[in-house]
Amino acid sequence: MTRKYDVIVIGGGHNGLVHAAYLARAGLDVCVLEQRPLVGGATVTEEIFPGFRYSVFSYVVSLMRPDIIRELDLPRHGLAILPLESTLTPLPDGDRLYRDADHHRTWREIARFSIRDAEAYNEYGRSLFYMARAVKHLLGIAPPDPARLGPRDIRGLLGLARHFLDLEPDQLHMLVKLMTMSAADFVDEWFETDVLKATLSASGIIGTFLGPRSPGTAYVLLHHYMGEIDGHFRAWGFAKGGTGAVANAIASAAREAGAEIRTDAPVARALVKNGRVNGVALANGDELHASVVSSSLDPHRTFLDLVDEDALPDDLLSAVRAYRFRGSSGKVNLALDAAPDFTCMPGHGPHLRGAVSISPSIDYLERAYDDARYGDFSREPYIDIVIPSAIDPAMAPPGKHVMSCFVQYAPYELREGTWDEKREAFGDTVVDTLARYIPNIRDIILHRQVVTPLDIERTTGLTQGNIFQGELTPSQLFFLRPAAGYAGYRTPVRGYYQCGSGTHPGGGIMGAPGKLAAGRVLADLQRGLGRRRGRISTSGPGRRGR
Repeated sequence: MTRKYDVIVIGGGHNGLVHAAYLARAGLDVCVLEQRPLVGGATVTEEIFPGFRYSVFSYVVSLMRPDIIRELDLPRHGLAILPLESTLTPLPDGDRLYRDADHHRTWREIARFSIRDAEAYNEYGRSLFYMARAVKHLLGIAPPDPARLGPRDIRGLLGLARHFLDLEPDQLHMLVKLMTMSAADFVDEWFETDVLKATLSASGIIGTFLGPRSPGTAYVLLHHYMGEIDGHFRAWGFAKGGTGAVANAIASAAREAGAEIRTDAPVARALVKNGRVNGVALANGDELHASVVSSSLDPHRTFLDLVDEDALPDDLLSAVRAYRFRGSSGKVNLALDAAPDFTCMPGHGPHLRGAVSISPSIDYLERAYDDARYGDFSREPYIDIVIPSAIDPAMAPPGKHVMSCFVQYAPYELREGTWDEKREAFGDTVVDTLARYIPNIRDIILHRQVVTPLDIERTTGLTQGNIFQGELTPSQLFFLRPAAGYAGYRTPVRGYYQCGSGTHPGGGIMGAPGKLAAGRVLADLQRGLGRRRGRISTSGPGRRGR
């Protein structure tokens, strides 16, 4: 007898798992299908070399919505976030900029470069705090479509208008700047110290094929500033056990609610008949049936790979083909025989338990981008470094360490050669860059894993290796993500939904797309399946339904 579910979720990344958990809690029979042997997608921890555990792709946690952590009770399922309380930016001349949770120490550090900047730093933080709070509202709502006149869209637009009209005029003006300016231009209005401006601007280029002087990167900066841990904005942390612990905790909550999770189960296509989905076909030929299928894959795979083109309208197909991925990031994960020894801050210390940013100047970042614009990986890349084993010793054998290096830029499309040919040269460039600031780095490397955008695509299925399932530029946000008229998580195929980072509110370990899409599925089922309404929790996602 063929097994039939209420909902099948394609992809066991963190958004797909969040989606499944909320639907299962509402009383639905849910099955998650993940192509890899483990859940998490790009949010995984793997022991690549014996004793050394890596957060292979994503590596820090901040954007995960507190309401999801609370409603799914993720700490009870093993989630623990350890704080990253400092940022060190080493300089080529042996100097450094060091910022941490100690207000006075950070003030003195910045004042070494500019007293004016030290005075402005707190006001900058307060201003972005208010901007993050203003935009946080958007993270919890499905985007209304201004081109439609349906009651839900009208109510949503009126609610947005009221929300933003409540802002002070100077806050509204700043929000417009953040949505339109470059990160470099935005921070230039606040500061004069190049290393400070560069390190702050770097948050605006992460995961984008844009330079710090490119318009639109100020919003990406704000997107990363919206991180919140225990009520503290701009708080970043490391999940104990690596980012895979986040996915495992969500999966545990989903299973407890009754969801079934199958690994090693790649989906070949969605089964569509007469404009309605009725299940999926697996790569091994098996078919599973359900009245609802939700894809947490990116828009390219959701629409162009899993569904026949004749089932979709031309405007959606054109929009998805034009949707920009442009993978630009790589990772180099190192297994170290000892702790790295920075020229600017020798020896052990709290700086090893924070982030390290190789971003000495705006020009440095822009030159790194220039290399990528012409099809080469950056000769002097921006590197965002975390040493997980200094925070969670279980990540490496005693006395040894793992180092995570997120690298920009690594363009998916190379001007010459292939990534299989260039992989080790890319890794060498990263190590050479590190050696300028960490003299002992070459002597202590035991193993290294080099992850290119092509590797990310091959392993996780993320098109072009884009870590956000599409760039976070203004033309691909809110009611335009992934396409105008198709941002409400539904698709033109009845019963077929989107729930991944390619939908609002975008990428990062956030979970909001999965939760918001679950709300849309439940609302549609309440309206459309009257006789089965008793099986569905009327409270919507967030309350246990069985």
